[in-house]
Amino acid sequence: MTHLGYLLVGWGLTIGCGVLYSIHLVRRGRALAARVPTTRRRWLTADER
Repeated sequence: MTHLGYLLVGWGLTIGCGVLYSIHLVRRGRALAARVPTTRRRWLTADER
């Protein structure tokens, strides 16, 4: 493998792991937000107005 190959693999793994981690965080955040009672939600996301 050339130096360019190592660079591309390194950057690819770094960016790929970052994307997967951010997807994981968003999905986990949405799941946890759904568990919050309606009365304890912030005003931007509450259904009651």
